[in-house]
Amino acid sequence: MAGHSKWANIQHRKGRQDAARSKLFSKFSKEITIAAKMGDPDPEKNPRLRLAVKVAKAQSMPNDNIDRAIKKSQAGDAEDYEEIRYEGYGPGGVAVIVEAMTDNRNRTASNVRSTFTKHGGNLGETGSVGFMFERKGQVTYTAAAGDADTVMMAAIEAGAEDVESAEDGHVIWCADSDLNEVSVALEAELGESDETQLVWRPTTSTEMDLEGMQKLMKLIDALEDDDDVQRVTANFEASDEVMEQL
Repeated sequence: MAGHSKWANIQHRKGRQDAARSKLFSKFSKEITIAAKMGDPDPEKNPRLRLAVKVAKAQSMPNDNIDRAIKKSQAGDAEDYEEIRYEGYGPGGVAVIVEAMTDNRNRTASNVRSTFTKHGGNLGETGSVGFMFERKGQVTYTAAAGDADTVMMAAIEAGAEDVESAEDGHVIWCADSDLNEVSVALEAELGESDETQLVWRPTTSTEMDLEGMQKLMKLIDALEDDDDVQRVTANFEASDEVMEQL
């Protein structure tokens, strides 16, 4: 019975992982379709699409799925999605930005508001927390890309604004409008990046203890579980000890 129970647990866990993977691929497909529909279906001629495809591939999304999403954008019956940003506060006063794509604004707004309320937060007006963030391009490399000086020189040549280097890798920041050009230049010097994305970079942060982080992560997980939500960003800061306990 113990063996059966263990197998059942493994199967249950795998089922949850597969479901999460499917949901993630669905969100990538939506972003790829919208990017291709708004611009050129050729990633080399469409920076937003190129980035969307790069992010999807970094998470091992199959090429067939990517191709289908691009082709879907050219079909006459492709869905019309609206991009919406929600802002609010989570547990402990942490500022939270929620980026969504939806074909039903009322449904998405209601779900996001309900999720905030249920998990000890509150949804605010547009601009209520946005001033605590900057829109930036972020390119991440592992330590294998080179030492701090090598990466810094490559970043300067590529037109980046800032570099943060640590033992486990490098984070390169640039203006959001320069992300495509900077990432292409960096790849020519350092090779394929570990991750390339547009992010909201906090300009101020809120320190969180273990209990606060546990509550905040439940809110973030619930928001990310919503099919309409693409990304969630929060300006929390927690010690290494707290993160290890999580």
